[in-house]
Formats: sequence, structure tokens, C-alpha cells
Amino acid sequence: MTVVAPLSRVGFGGAPIGGLFSPVADDEAIAAIDAAWVRIFDTAPLYGTGSSERLFGRALAGRQRDQFRLSTKVGRLVIEGTDGVVAENFVEQGRRIRWDFSADGVRRSIDASLDRLGVDRLDTVFVHDPDDHEDDAVAGAFPALLALRDEGVIGAIGVGMNQWQMPLRFVRQFPLDVVLLAGRWTLLDRTGEVLMDECVDRGVRVFIGGALNSGVLAAPSESSTFDYAPVTPTVLAGARRLQGQCEAAGVPLIAAALQFGLRHPAVDAVLVGMRNRAEVAAAVANVSLPIPDGLWPELAPVLT
Repeated sequence: MTVVAPLSRVGFGGAPIGGLFSPVADDEAIAAIDAAWVRIFDTAPLYGTGSSERLFGRALAGRQRDQFRLSTKVGRLVIEGTDGVVAENFVEQGRRIRWDFSADGVRRSIDASLDRLGVDRLDTVFVHDPDDHEDDAVAGAFPALLALRDEGVIGAIGVGMNQWQMPLRFVRQFPLDVVLLAGRWTLLDRTGEVLMDECVDRGVRVFIGGALNSGVLAAPSESSTFDYAPVTPTVLAGARRLQGQCEAAGVPLIAAALQFGLRHPAVDAVLVGMRNRAEVAAAVANVSLPIPDGLWPELAPVLT
């Protein structure tokens, strides 16, 4: 038996077109969005300090609004000029960001995102990386998003993070609709299993981000990164073991990595960062590639 991932469960991750690590020309980014066969688009004010949202707005303007799902995030306000802090890992755009998880900050952030995106409603809004701001998120951001959901400005609310412990607390505390879990439910790292299972029990849907663990699952090598840091020998050895098992079954490692998350019953979609037409075509090919069902039990994780 083989499994093919449906494209309706693949999302376009908007960090790369916002200039993550290297610049992307506007026409190249828009061409990538135009070429995407997916129906889920995810962005954030952080991504290029607003540039990712603007590019999505331009590229999606000609599409029927009910034909795609659009998500963005709150917790960082885009600041013109030199106030605020530089958006780490993104190419300088002449703007900065400021952390703000207050109710007022959330509403200001959403108003600005709606303007940049050129839409009047958002399908999903995530509280973005409140790792050091849990109390502010609990007191301000989540109650504000719940109110906006009641008003119909937002269709669904959730939290997006690179850890699983805090999202677990949030899904137990608030009636969230969705969690964006980055890097903690992958071929390599399955430490987020408790959160994943809790989401099934509570009917909370999950978007998978960071399916390649920031690159090591694309093509494992000594120069690879894992969670945006140099890969350790243990993780690299594990990635190479997974690569060997996949190749023995005639499957590229990257295809298995992108499709892995979709096998969990909590998962709604996997988000794939793309910056040009070639990357869109490669992502579509990899998530569409049939994978022998018997391969999955062999692919043991490195981190659990």
C-alpha cells in the first residue's frame, strides 16, 4: 500500500519570501505564490517586518477569497524607523519589530495585517512565540483574539511556537482551534507527542511547521542546521540513518519528512517554506510522491 499526501493539506509558509536568511525579489516571490497549487497561506508581521504579508496581499488579490485559507500572527508589531529591534534572521527592510502581547497590541497588529494583506477577515490568527511573554499572552492576547473571533474578524485562533510545553498549557486553558507546532513533530524530533495527543482529545487541529528541522532533513551534512543551529553529531547520525532507510525504499528523505506529520490524526496541514517557482514545484512533487506504507514503522526518531 502507498500513501500520497493531498495538496489541500499543504500550506505555503511565508517566512522565506519575507527574506529569511537571504533576499527574495518581489516578482520572484509573487511568481512563487501564483504557482502554488496549495490553498493554505501562512505569514506573520515578523517575516520581513511586513513584507511577506504585503507580497501575499498582492499575489492573492486576484483569487476568490473563499478559495484559500489565510493565517497570520500577533505578538510583534512592525515599527517604522530605528525604534524596536531588528527581525532576527531576516534581511533588513528598513523596519523593526516590537514585542506586544497586550489586547491593544493584538488589535493594532491585526488592523495592520489586514491592511497589508488587503483583506477584511483572517481565517486564522496565531499568538506568535510568546516564550518569554506567557503572562502577557494569557492576560491580553488570547482574550483579545477570543473577542475578535466572536466578532467574526477571525475564523480561528491558536498559538504558534517551536516548543510543545507552553502550547499544551494554552490548549488546556483556552478554547483554541489550532496549534502551529514547529519542529517538535518531525521524523527526527517527536518530543511533541503529548501535545499532539492532547489536541486529538480536545478537537484542536494542528499545523506542522519546521518539518525539515531547519534544513537537516533536506540533505544531511556536517554543514546542516538543526533548529537554526549547527547540527550535532548525534542528530546528524540520526538524520543520515533516516536518509539511508528512505533511499533503500526508493524514497527521498525530504519527501518522507514533509509527509510524516500528515499521518497524525490531529494534523490539518504541513506548512512548507518556499521562495520561488522551483521550490514550489519541488515541494509539490515531494508531498505528492507515493510512499510505501511499510516504510514508516522503520523510521525511528532521534529525539522523543
